[in-house]
Amino acid sequence: MSLATRAEQLGEVPVGAVIVDNTGQVLGEGWNTPITSHDPSAHAEMNAVRAAARFRENYRVIDSTLYVTLEPCPMCAGLLVHSRVSRVVFGAFDNKTGAAGSVMNLTAHPELNHQLKVTGGVLATACAEQLSAFFKRRREEIKAAKQARNAVMKPAPDQ
Repeated sequence: MSLATRAEQLGEVPVGAVIVDNTGQVLGEGWNTPITSHDPSAHAEMNAVRAAARFRENYRVIDSTLYVTLEPCPMCAGLLVHSRVSRVVFGAFDNKTGAAGSVMNLTAHPELNHQLKVTGGVLATACAEQLSAFFKRRREEIKAAKQARNAVMKPAPDQ
C-alpha cells in the first residue's frame, strides 16, 4: 500500500502495483500517474509492467505475479493478458470498471490466447478504505472550493 500512498501524495487516485517473478524478485513497481504525467494509460499496473518489461528486456513478463491494490480495469487487464503475466492478486474489488471478475473478466476470457490466475480481495478492507478516504476528501475539497467561489461572487449585503 505504500506505492498507493505515493500516488495519493501526488494527488492521484491511490493505486499501487508491484510485479514479482516466481522467486519473489521484484521486477517492477508502479503507482497511478495519469494526472501528473498527462497520460491516461499511466495506471499503476501499466507502470509496473512497463518497468518489469524493461528490467527483463522483453515485452513478455512470463512467470510473474502482479500485486495491485485495486482490481484491474479493462485496459490493464488487457495489458496483463498481452504481457503474459501469470497471476494477478488484487485488494479492493472495483464494481464500476473491474475487469478481473467484478464487471467483466478479461483475465480469464476463454476466447483470448492467455488467461491469468486471479486472486481478489486480499487486504480488501484496507485497500478500499484508502480509496474511500481519498474520494471523500476529494469531494470535500471540491465542495469547499465551490463554496469559496460562490462566496467571492456573492454581492455584499447592503449596509
